[in-house]
Amino acid sequence: MAFKPKSAAETKARDLGLALARIAEGEGLPASIGVDQLRQASPRLTPLAIGQMVRKEHETVVATLAERGLTLVDYSDQGPGRGMTFTIDAAE
Repeated sequence: MAFKPKSAAETKARDLGLALARIAEGEGLPASIGVDQLRQASPRLTPLAIGQMVRKEHETVVATLAERGLTLVDYSDQGPGRGMTFTIDAAE
């Protein structure tokens, strides 16, 4: 099978998944993670980019978490300026 380079969106989605995993593993599970925590973990992840990655590259984010034995239990977006929240737990 030939190597397929990842798009910038796939790379950023993977970064989001890894940041979520690091924060969740540090806080203990289940973890509720907000945008501010993600920005501290990875300043490249702007709120706009985070929202886009969850919508457009959802499978990549979920697969990245699964590699670490985690799962995305819930994602909520209250709209611009109100924030996003991720709930991460151990995969069953």
